[in-house]
Amino acid sequence: MNFDAVYSFGSYEGPLRELIHLFKYAKVESLAHPLGRMLADAVPLDERFDVAIAMPMHWRKRWQRGFNQAELLSEEAAKRYGLKLSLCLRRKRATKAQAGLSESERKQNLKDSFFVSKPQEVAGKHVLLIDDVFTTGSTLRAATAALKEAGAARVVALTLARVDRIPFDLGGSAGSTRDLRRMTKSFASIDSGAATDQAPPLTVGEL
Repeated sequence: MNFDAVYSFGSYEGPLRELIHLFKYAKVESLAHPLGRMLADAVPLDERFDVAIAMPMHWRKRWQRGFNQAELLSEEAAKRYGLKLSLCLRRKRATKAQAGLSESERKQNLKDSFFVSKPQEVAGKHVLLIDDVFTTGSTLRAATAALKEAGAARVVALTLARVDRIPFDLGGSAGSTRDLRRMTKSFASIDSGAATDQAPPLTVGEL
């Protein structure tokens, strides 16, 4: 593991998975704010960072989707911690979809796929690297390798959800489906224009 720590809000299942799919594939961009708040809640209070960086997309994929979901999520986390959201991490080339690839194929697919366009923005700094879902960690590791090659002193990965394959300590207790149903219900009116701040923020301990 080349990143120094990794935190996630919850498991990639149930209502949280459904919300991410609505946001990412059904293009319900209004979910970015509440999901970004949950993402920010997953960071322990004693962590300190100098800069936030969203996992980049290749320009062609971004054009097809219309937005970079990691970038939209990152805006809320960066605001919460008073960080600059840097766009210096870039994709060198388009890569195959990671779904369906073995671990070795994922590594090969991502080899040398990232670069840092402005090394001075990360050199000697503590970086918060943000993505939507932690699956095997291959993408986060490849991005972290580029950041550390550019001089980053520490890289912490942060995702909204993770696929439960290998357990690690998230700094909070595992949550219940009941909590996620409550969370889903509180977001039910988002797409119709209702304010999202009416629902109390959830912490990673609640999930």
